[in-house]
Amino acid sequence: MLVSQPLEGRVAIVTGAGRGIGRATALALAGRGARVVVNDLGGSLQGDAPDATPAASVVEEICAAGGESVANADSVATWSSAQRIIETALDTFGRLDLLVNNAGLSASAPIWDHDPELFERVVASHLHGTFYCLRAAAPHMKDAGYGRIVNVVSRAGLLGVPGQAAYGAGKGGVFGLTNVASRDLGEFGITVNAVNPAATETRMVTGAIERFREQGPDGDNMAAGLVAALQPPENIARLIASLCHEEAGRWNGEIFYLEKDRVGLFDPLAVAQDATHEGEWTIDEFLRVTATFEPHAQGVIYSGD
Repeated sequence: MLVSQPLEGRVAIVTGAGRGIGRATALALAGRGARVVVNDLGGSLQGDAPDATPAASVVEEICAAGGESVANADSVATWSSAQRIIETALDTFGRLDLLVNNAGLSASAPIWDHDPELFERVVASHLHGTFYCLRAAAPHMKDAGYGRIVNVVSRAGLLGVPGQAAYGAGKGGVFGLTNVASRDLGEFGITVNAVNPAATETRMVTGAIERFREQGPDGDNMAAGLVAALQPPENIARLIASLCHEEAGRWNGEIFYLEKDRVGLFDPLAVAQDATHEGEWTIDEFLRVTATFEPHAQGVIYSGD
């Protein structure tokens, strides 16, 4: 354990904490003195074959280092199970100060071939799961007059990633939910921020690299670029832990981007290009005024041929 204990006395919940960013975050919070509920459903990236082992293993690591921790293997994707996650902290440690919403599933398929049931399952794990945990935790933090909430998001929710309709939709919803929750809860001493990591060493990213490699030479190049950009999950965990500090109260409703040694803030109100026109907008006027704009979207543009 670290000598300095800036989170001593605090109780944290980290969802999806059995592996990757969640595991690193649980260890980082415990290393700073927090008592931690390690939540993880276990199993596959699609939510199959739940397994309590990953969460239990992280708890063992924390306790072996002198910390206090308890495992919870509930899914975040239903209201009743999310309530049990929050109750685990309250029943075990008597309070809840910090919540990191990291849990979520993944599925890869082009949108015309995406299984609808799997789409709903993945979206529920991200968007519904984040809301349910927020909803269950908020009254307790509100009564205490204090809380730090961090939601883990992804560029897939803003810019899109091919084949990731469900993941992108779920994460996109969490961006909006973060903004609303920060405004609902800020006056009660509760901050709600989001962290948007660049490529990070996780099961999900490793799977994407393997899928690229199966696509031949072009895919090999994409995989190589992704591997070169990878950062360890501990890098993200340190930023999340920083946002959980009492001194981080000035940040609320922000979206932080982290890429290795580079940190930044998103400005959701920034307008990259604009133009004005007097009178009614017609198709001809729209095409004329926007003719000088440079497209930002990364999709394939239909040529009309």
